[in-house]
Amino acid sequence: MSKLLYITANPKTEVKRSKGAQIGEVFLETFQQSRPDVEVERLHLYSMDIGRIDEDLLYARAKLSFMGYSFEQLSEAEQNQYSKMQTLLDQFINADYYVFVTPLWNFGTPAIMKDYMDNMFKFGETFTRTEEGTKGLLTNRKAVHIQTRGGIYAEGPMKEYEMGDHYLDKTLSFLGMEVMKPIIAEGLDHLPKQVPEIMAHAKQEAEKAAIEMANDTVTHN
Repeated sequence: MSKLLYITANPKTEVKRSKGAQIGEVFLETFQQSRPDVEVERLHLYSMDIGRIDEDLLYARAKLSFMGYSFEQLSEAEQNQYSKMQTLLDQFINADYYVFVTPLWNFGTPAIMKDYMDNMFKFGETFTRTEEGTKGLLTNRKAVHIQTRGGIYAEGPMKEYEMGDHYLDKTLSFLGMEVMKPIIAEGLDHLPKQVPEIMAHAKQEAEKAAIEMANDTVTHN
């Protein structure tokens, strides 16, 4: 059975309080109408124990990668951190479709999303090296990013400061995925009177993107 990972990075737990979540729910509803055969798994990062690259994980990865250690030879703390990373990685690898929902904070993605994605880089499982260079191994998968922005970054003087969607796009592409055009709702703080119009447009774009993703039957098996 195919799987879609729906990954949100926002401390707000109620959909009605998060504009990004509202857009995301429209995407999911539309997608599931077309593809009831796809299992949806929700990951609310702020309610999860996301492993961060700390000293224990850094040494655990090095010891197992090129220092000749076995898992049993790691310290208990190193084993715990590595196992936590591997669990998240296995869950990620086993999906076919990915939906990321994030706000743009201080020009970038929420730190917890960066922590989460740091767990997805593992040589031999998500990327490798060839004579032509580095190659992503997560092929035959499709991803889309839903992002909300308080200001205007699609054009104008702030365009070069947008590093949240840019980060996810480059990261997922590096890992081998097909990344769809993002769904962006921007100006939500700067243009308060236009928020209903901005949200309506973003939801329409979410519906279109969901249909596009649903019509593309991908499988990595």
